[in-house]
Amino acid sequence: MIKVTSIRFAPLALALALAGCASGPGGGSIYAPMGGGEPSRAPEPPRTAEPEQNSEQEPRVWRKSEEPAVSEPEQPSRTPSYRESGDALPAAAVTLIRDADQRLQQGDSAGAISSLERAQRIAPRSAEVYFKLAEAYVAGDNLGAAEQFTLKGLSLAGNNSSLQRSGWLLLADIRRARGNVAGASQAEDRARAL
Repeated sequence: MIKVTSIRFAPLALALALAGCASGPGGGSIYAPMGGGEPSRAPEPPRTAEPEQNSEQEPRVWRKSEEPAVSEPEQPSRTPSYRESGDALPAAAVTLIRDADQRLQQGDSAGAISSLERAQRIAPRSAEVYFKLAEAYVAGDNLGAAEQFTLKGLSLAGNNSSLQRSGWLLLADIRRARGNVAGASQAEDRARAL
């Protein structure tokens, strides 16, 4: 019987003992700050004494956050297209474009797109590759992608007016096929202006 009673009262005794430890002699919180009850403050960061500047010492090194603002002339961020820089298309890209033309003549628009995507990875700034991709997507009856690739090609055509003209005419045809007569008319006007 004593055994059963002690087992029943053991959790109660343990809870009372823990409660007594937690309240402590001062009551309230068990946390007692050091320093006699004054609220503690964070210590001051160490300060470095600035050496006196004289002509024999090295110039001051500025931290990035302390550097005085200096405005530098901006350089043009636009990279010239292949036509502006005088670079010719790499031979591998030319070969892939020819392969795509042959595939388009055979009616294989998916194969032509695959070849032209490889050419795009070789010459990512070539307007010609993007125009050919647009033609392949037209052949595959994906006019939305064709219009996007034509617009990308136009953005890369640079100052080559014949390349721009062919791009605007291609865009006019694509827009007309999509039912956008006003957009097709605007593209034709841009081609005539060149």
